This record gives sequence, C-alpha cells and structure tokens, in this order.
Amino acid sequence: MHPSKKNPKIEVLIHFLAWGVLFGFPFIFIWESGDPDMSKYWGYFGNTFLFFIVFYVNYFLLITKYLFNKKMIRFIVANLLMVSIGAALLHLEQVLSFHHIHSNHFPPPLPVYFFVFRDITSLLVAAGLSVAIRMTGQWYKVETARKEMEKDRVEAELKNLKTQLNPHFLFNTLNNIYSLIPEHAEQAQETVHRLSHLLRYVLYDNMDKYVPINQEFRFLQSYIELMSLRLPKEVEVTSRIPLEPSADVIAPMLFISLVENAFKHGISSIHPSFIHIDIKLITGKQVICTVVNSFFPKSDVDKSGSGIGHENLKKRLALLYPNQHTLVSEQRDSAYFTQLILNLNNQTALS
Repeated sequence: MHPSKKNPKIEVLIHFLAWGVLFGFPFIFIWESGDPDMSKYWGYFGNTFLFFIVFYVNYFLLITKYLFNKKMIRFIVANLLMVSIGAALLHLEQVLSFHHIHSNHFPPPLPVYFFVFRDITSLLVAAGLSVAIRMTGQWYKVETARKEMEKDRVEAELKNLKTQLNPHFLFNTLNNIYSLIPEHAEQAQETVHRLSHLLRYVLYDNMDKYVPINQEFRFLQSYIELMSLRLPKEVEVTSRIPLEPSADVIAPMLFISLVENAFKHGISSIHPSFIHIDIKLITGKQVICTVVNSFFPKSDVDKSGSGIGHENLKKRLALLYPNQHTLVSEQRDSAYFTQLILNLNNQTALS
C-alpha cells in the first residue's frame, strides 16, 4: 500500500470508536451512582442521536452536494433548516420530559431560550465538526494527488534531461575519436572499444534514480582514461577518485559534465595545459568534486559541443538535490575552477 494513501477501514474504525465513546459515556455515571435507571439515559441518547444525524447528513450529503460544488447559500439554508427542526424536536422532548417528572407544573429552573440556544449551538457544532473533518480529508486527497502529479512531473523532466545528456556525452566522445583517426588509427580502434563499455553504462546501467557511488566513480575514471588517450605528453592530467566499495548512492552522470568541460576548454595544442580532478567522499555525508583546468575558451567558430551539459547539470541538481548541493564555476587567473558539493544524508540506499 502506498504510504500516502489512507486506509478506509481505519477511518471507519475511528468514526465507530468516537461515536461509541460519545454514546456510551453516560453509562460510567449511571453505574457508579448505584442506580442503573435507563430512563435517564434515553433522553441523552435521543439528543446525541440528533447530533449524529446532523453530522452524517452533512458528511455524506450536504458537503459533497453543495459545499464542494460551491453552492454555499444552499448549504447554509439546508443546515439552518435541519438545525431548526432538530432544536424543535429537542425542545419538545425536554418539555414532555419536564412535565412527566414535575406533574405539579413547576416552572423549569432556567429560561426556555437558554435550552433552545444550547441545543442550536450543539447542533451547529456537530455540523461544523463534520465540515472540518470532511474538508480536512478532501484537502488531504487533493494534496496527495498534487504531490503525485508533482512527482510524476519531476520524474518526466529528469528522464527528459537524461535523454538529452546521453547524446551529448556520445557527441563529445565521438569528436575525440574522430580527431584520432587520421594519425592514430589503432588508438582510435582501442578508443571505440572502450567507448562501447562506457555506453553500456550510459544507456543501460544507470537507469535507476540513484546508483552505487563507486560504480559512478569507476565510470568517471574510465572516461578520463579514454579521453587521455589522444592527449599529447605536454598535457598534465591528474585524477584522484576513490574507487573502494561504499554503501553510498548518488544520482548518475552528475560529474561527467564537469570533466567533459575540462577536456573541452582545458587543452591547447600549442600551450602547456593541465587538468586536475579531485573527488573526496565523506561516507554517508558528502561528496566533493573539484576540477581545475587551464582555460582556453572556444571561439565562436568552434562548434564542438553545444554547452548543454552545464545547464543540464544545474537543472538535474535542482530537481534531485534541492538545497543539498553547491555548484561553483569561475575563472581564477589563467585557470578555471569548478566544484560540486553534494550532501548524501538523504541517499543511504538504492531507491
């Protein structure tokens, strides 16, 4: 059963117990007094039964028929009519009871209007309580439906973002393989072979909302090794990625955009360049990915990549880790600094 759905059997049981207590409450005093006179109880029972009727006529009929359909005047008129009839019946019962007990026609101890006001107030309270409970239940249903719709919307948007990311990743990797073919055909073949393993992860192994974090780290390490194949020796690439087993999980394909951008903008064929990738995992709490690279912005003529990766990352972080992440991207002198910090407090098991 979905945790957000109410169990109708429990709801019925609560109603049954509440009215059972209300109807049975006088028995405590009847039996304690040592005088189990049931005639004293039937008057109370009649009064409570009228409250019962007002409550459930509202609960099952008037609220649904009028209030939920915004027919407020009809709802008020129907309740005033029902309360008036109920108060008249209660007053009649009290008059008959008083004359039965006081055959010498003593006047009642309090004015008549006091009892009428008390009865009308009690019946209105029963109607108001019915409205409060019914409206609360309706709000709960509407809120549950809204949350389900919001969840479906977020999942659909995440799925759409993931389908955008996969072609983007493939496009960037194929660009690197293409540059290897003219002069390093054998190396290009090896790259294609490695790419096939990475694509298996991208297309099949990361379909869950969260994946084991060490699985994501191994994918990232393989990608860095693949991208480093075509680099000249003058380019310095360092990476520190924890590959040991961990119970933590993480949303897949978050760090790849940072690494892709480093290889895209951090390498020059004529200038010394570097890429430093450092990932720290604080088990059960936090993961910090820091990427620092030499910065060689692409010209407007260079169309390699569309810049979709970084925007995609920000949208996914907003959906998956709201208020649980920090993303910093800025140029520092001749280098470009990017750091992503994720809190792992709410991701302790595969969902």
